[in-house]
Amino acid sequence: DLKKMLPRIPLVEDVKNFWKFSKAGRALAELHINYETVDPYKGVKVIGEDSGFFTVEKMRFPKKDQKDTIIFNNKIVVSNIPAKAYEYVVNGKSAIEWIMERYQVTIDLNSKGEGSGIKNDPNDWAKEVGNPRYILDLLLSIINVSVQTVEIVNQLPKIDFGSAVPK
Repeated sequence: DLKKMLPRIPLVEDVKNFWKFSKAGRALAELHINYETVDPYKGVKVIGEDSGFFTVEKMRFPKKDQKDTIIFNNKIVVSNIPAKAYEYVVNGKSAIEWIMERYQVTIDLNSKGEGSGIKNDPNDWAKEVGNPRYILDLLLSIINVSVQTVEIVNQLPKIDFGSAVPK
């Protein structure tokens, strides 16, 4: 929206609220800039990581409405994901679901089965950087980033954004 219109910055009555927004903004910036180095969320369980098989084809949920578990591949399952983690939304979907969608093997084909046939394999990047766990570690970090983001945003003071609209 910032490309379409000027930002609506609310005027706050209390300077303490200003500093709460300022500190939250700094915390969110730090968290989101360094998302790859954020530790996994405590309480999330990873079964099968000792298999050493970190190649991903397509992550999925066991059932459409069972989002506390992600089947990473045929050896690894991530479970005990808090529902709060899905409240952080990027471009209309949770950050976790965004990662699940983007980090899958795809082949460029149109509806007629034609296309370039170019294969996009996110595992290639993991091999290139010498970290076969990269995609799993990214998913685990994003779960924690999502939970922390929701917690920071939920602690912001409640204000009337309608008053930020010029009259």
